[in-house]
Amino acid sequence: MKFTKYFEEMRRRPDRAEIKMEWIRNVIENPVRETIQEDGRIRRWAPLDEMQGRYLRVILLADGETVHNAFFDRSFRQ
Repeated sequence: MKFTKYFEEMRRRPDRAEIKMEWIRNVIENPVRETIQEDGRIRRWAPLDEMQGRYLRVILLADGETVHNAFFDRSFRQ
């Protein structure tokens, strides 16, 4: 996986440090929902059994490969 500098900086935050790379890969490969932002970035969501079904949102750059952000989305409803 490729990452933006922003993502690498955000990974240092305590609330983001717990997010495992395997979870990010799972969301990228098996999203339950995907939307495209106006700027071309791609949002993908998937629930994580390991986190009691909480949804992880991963934002990719328009290339569909580079991870720009990843966080637990408290407001996501399927």
